[in-house]
Amino acid sequence: MFFRAIPLFVVLLVAYNITMLTGDINAKLAAEVYSVGLVSGAQWSFTVSDLYIILGVIVLYIEVFKSTRTGVSSVIDHSLSMVVFVLFLIEFLVVKDCGTSTFFILGLMSLIDVIAGFTVSIVAARRDFALGGE
Repeated sequence: MFFRAIPLFVVLLVAYNITMLTGDINAKLAAEVYSVGLVSGAQWSFTVSDLYIILGVIVLYIEVFKSTRTGVSSVIDHSLSMVVFVLFLIEFLVVKDCGTSTFFILGLMSLIDVIAGFTVSIVAARRDFALGGE
């Protein structure tokens, strides 16, 4: 139950910060993870930046799914998600190596998590209240 209340975007925030501390962030994000030749003749390369964004989309899906629950753990999760978004915002504005498009997109996903979490919870609470009142 404790792990349900932890926002998963904190994992991406920590992972990005670890990547940032290990050297030049722009070179790390541009590093190629995988490359494949397509039938069209184009060469598609998959970078660390792409990996962060894909993980962010997956985490956003899980977080929105988690927000459909009602209870104390969901309130804690929403509150901590707001804290994580504020950390994204502060780091984006203050830390030089966090001034990348990848970090901005992850922060935007964190904001969407906060907004969607509160919205879904309010709608679910209204539905529960309406069903209980009949």
